[in-house]
Amino acid sequence: MTHTLLARPDGSPDTELVPREVLPLDRHPALVYLARLAPGSRPTMRQALAVVAEIAAHTTLEDLPWHQLRYPHTLAIRARLAERFAPTTASKILCGLRGVLHEAFRLGLIAAEDYQRARDVAAIRGTRLPRGRALTAGELRALFGLCDRQTNPGARDAALLAVLYGVGLRRAEAVTLDLAHLDLTTNTLRVLGKGNKERAVPLPVGTTQAIQQWLRVRGQDPGRLFLPLTKSGRVMPVDRHGTPRTLTGQAVLVILRRLARRAGVEHFAPHDVRRTFISDLLDAGADLAVVQQLAGHAQVTTTARYDRRGDHARRRAVALLHVPS
Repeated sequence: MTHTLLARPDGSPDTELVPREVLPLDRHPALVYLARLAPGSRPTMRQALAVVAEIAAHTTLEDLPWHQLRYPHTLAIRARLAERFAPTTASKILCGLRGVLHEAFRLGLIAAEDYQRARDVAAIRGTRLPRGRALTAGELRALFGLCDRQTNPGARDAALLAVLYGVGLRRAEAVTLDLAHLDLTTNTLRVLGKGNKERAVPLPVGTTQAIQQWLRVRGQDPGRLFLPLTKSGRVMPVDRHGTPRTLTGQAVLVILRRLARRAGVEHFAPHDVRRTFISDLLDAGADLAVVQQLAGHAQVTTTARYDRRGDHARRRAVALLHVPS
């Protein structure tokens, strides 16, 4: 039997140690919760649960006795989240906490009454100005212009950027794309997104051309669509032990930062390319519901929050009105 320190409802450490039984992995509520998520969602929610564990007991998510959390604990956690994070981020973390408590209940680790009380904390309300930005057409041209498609790195980076912008992918979705997901006959790409939801997205002509150029370098062997390269630019489908190599989300970040630095483009996050995809479609007159489907959002309100067209779009909309003054 080991012990873990939990927090008081006001956030201060408790003086009593709460006994904790060491649970096997298949009965650990946090790990079971993460396992049932889609692969692309796990890193984000793991970080969210790590925040909860740090707030609750200054420990890791593996060591926190999730099934011993009660209403005073979750209420204190909610208060700390509301203090430290924007409402949307805090709500996402709180959602993860509720998910773990649900798994603890399903595993028989927490009584129904304790479970209902622990999860019954009010939602975190409020809004903040939207994060991120949309890239301008000039910035996109500068980034693509730096990708020399006659070289292996240039062909790979151009295809990656073309998929991120032309299909509006999250970087976690881009790195898990498989060659089998690509259909050049119909110019569509099957994407496995959040919540294990699959969607088929048509490819713009420029994205298809960039992918075809990359495939001449990559080859037609089964496996991930985007692969890492050696320093000399050679494709690395497997490591020295024969294990398949994959491009990581961190590698995508490094690639985009390198392109931005060389192009003299203001700092942007990989998700800003997705925001640009949505904003440009809306600016071109695409239906909001259709853009929602292309982006793989469960709610159209989420898609609307990605709109970064700014003041010029609002002024153009108001100009459509005729005021009979």
